Amino acid sequence: MRITIIGGGVGCARFVDGVREWAARDDAEHRIDVVVNTADDWWVSGLRISPDHDSLLYALAGMNDAKRGWGRADESERVSAELAAWGTAPDWFTLGDLDLGTHIARTAWLREGQTLSEVYRRLGARWPLGATLHPATDDEIDTRVELSDGTDIHFQEWWVRDRAAGDATGFRQQGIDSASPSEGALGAIALADVILVAPSNPIVSVGPVLAIPGMRQALGDASAPIVGVSGIIGGEVVRGMADTCLRVVGVSATAEAVARRYGARSRGGLLDGWLVDEADAAAVGRLTASGITARAVPLWMRDADTSAQLAADALALAGAQA
Repeated sequence: MRITIIGGGVGCARFVDGVREWAARDDAEHRIDVVVNTADDWWVSGLRISPDHDSLLYALAGMNDAKRGWGRADESERVSAELAAWGTAPDWFTLGDLDLGTHIARTAWLREGQTLSEVYRRLGARWPLGATLHPATDDEIDTRVELSDGTDIHFQEWWVRDRAAGDATGFRQQGIDSASPSEGALGAIALADVILVAPSNPIVSVGPVLAIPGMRQALGDASAPIVGVSGIIGGEVVRGMADTCLRVVGVSATAEAVARRYGARSRGGLLDGWLVDEADAAAVGRLTASGITARAVPLWMRDADTSAQLAADALALAGAQA
């Protein structure tokens, strides 16, 4: 089975790890492709930083810092401190020394003229990931956060430095109008047997992927069923500040509201199916009536067993749509 997952960040990494665990326990052969959000990438000290990709890379390689939730395990931060002292990097955006090695390699290859897809391939070849990562686009589409005073700042400034506390009025992906989906992303979607939308931030992790010109059409034309997994349980986000992002665009922080924002595929939206937690079981009937087949299952990914079971539940729902 070819399984394609769309998303980015820690929630996506944990979900992909669960799908990989499910595949390892199953007798059949499976291929896992991940279409990764690139819209929170940015330049720091002349280096191209790719937080969503790196969260996936390190987690699947078993190199991630599970306590912090980002970066490499067993890190030192001497170089980052020096960059801040020289004034070439903000002191609020700390990068570990091992992590900086990744950014230096990425930037070197990009400056040689390699595509981001090729960079992903080279970085992913270092460790046995059990999945193939594809950038949603090879073009730069950095997210800008529009503020109430009419100015805008990079998403990382708002997210990391300000902790999403700034008076934001909207989000804009700079350069997205001229961007196009990467060949790897299009191939992963077209050839998939199942497409899963990870429990990632729907506004800044999944939203930018869907906004790339041509991506919605590719998903709409896909023969595979598309099933999403809620990252909100009982009105609370599992991780991060997705509720703040949802509030900026006028969407309630509930599993049902996020599913409705994605929309039913049969009515021009994205989803055929949607998994909510048992705490949100009351939304199942309403969503199903709206054209999105919903099921309530345990969503907390506490360990390998619960993560693999969530993957199994998502695939079972997808199978019911075929």
